[in-house]
Amino acid sequence: MNKIIIKGRLTRDPELNTGANGKEFCKFTVAVDKRKGKNGEREADFFDCTAFDQKAVAIDKFLSKGREVLVEGRMESSKKEVDGVKKTYWGLTVENFEFCGKKDDAAPVQTVDAQSGYEVVNTEETPF
Repeated sequence: MNKIIIKGRLTRDPELNTGANGKEFCKFTVAVDKRKGKNGEREADFFDCTAFDQKAVAIDKFLSKGREVLVEGRMESSKKEVDGVKKTYWGLTVENFEFCGKKDDAAPVQTVDAQSGYEVVNTEETPF
């Protein structure tokens, strides 16, 4: 089984692109806080994420740098040779996601599902 769930903040604005096959995809990075290090400084792990199709469009439209998000997906590797050295790169392919955050920095509540694409649910107040 290959499943990962992370909750963190975007380190930069998402980048929406269209592939050679005409499919839209969106790349973004999520920083997930770790426990404080030995010297008391905050540390984080960084996950490079890629979403496709309607999920990609929704992420590009509603998320921006600093916004909190919960991402569910699978880790995938790719191998590349750089300067004669073979390297393995890991990335998270998004299957589902949810917008998170505090009320004052949250957009209207939205949920995205892998089977149905994305559904935007607007409310006057968010539950955060």
